[in-house]
Amino acid sequence: MEKSYLSSIIKQFEYYKSLGDKTLSQLTFENIQWQSNEDSNSIAIMVKHIAGNMLSRWTNFLTQDGEKEWRHRDDEFIDSFKSNEDLIAIWESGWACLFNAIKPLQNVDLERIIYIRNQGHTVTEAINRQLAHYSYHIGQMVFLGKLIKGDQWQSLSIPKGDSSKYNQGKFAKEKEIRHFTDDL
Repeated sequence: MEKSYLSSIIKQFEYYKSLGDKTLSQLTFENIQWQSNEDSNSIAIMVKHIAGNMLSRWTNFLTQDGEKEWRHRDDEFIDSFKSNEDLIAIWESGWACLFNAIKPLQNVDLERIIYIRNQGHTVTEAINRQLAHYSYHIGQMVFLGKLIKGDQWQSLSIPKGDSSKYNQGKFAKEKEIRHFTDDL
């Protein structure tokens, strides 16, 4: 289990990054900044929050608390992006920080204790916590993107009405052990 966990979790994070990437690529900068009301989050705000969280959680992941003193979480909910390029740069910096922290991990690291706001977590628990957090917000990004684009939205999963065709392709292959993202 330990061997497969680390490779699987990296693929899971890569999968959710790809969903965010594919959402961002379908939208204009104005779409990304759209808010349904003053109290709602735009995709830009979600990107800023996810990246801010990643930079805080994964910088010196094994040796420092995951809530860094330099993080200003409340500022993450103010859209200060001036361009799509700035937004993408922040998005990519958060993901780079995450992957730089988890790719070198070894099985012996999984039971180490790390802290987030002084709450102890095993490395495994911390990884799972962050995967759930990021997938939650990326799901929101995808949903907003789909609402904004309407009929112009390019599906990121099995399009409506194509389940049978998709399953036929899967069942036409021999059984094998592989990660579900290997075909994406």
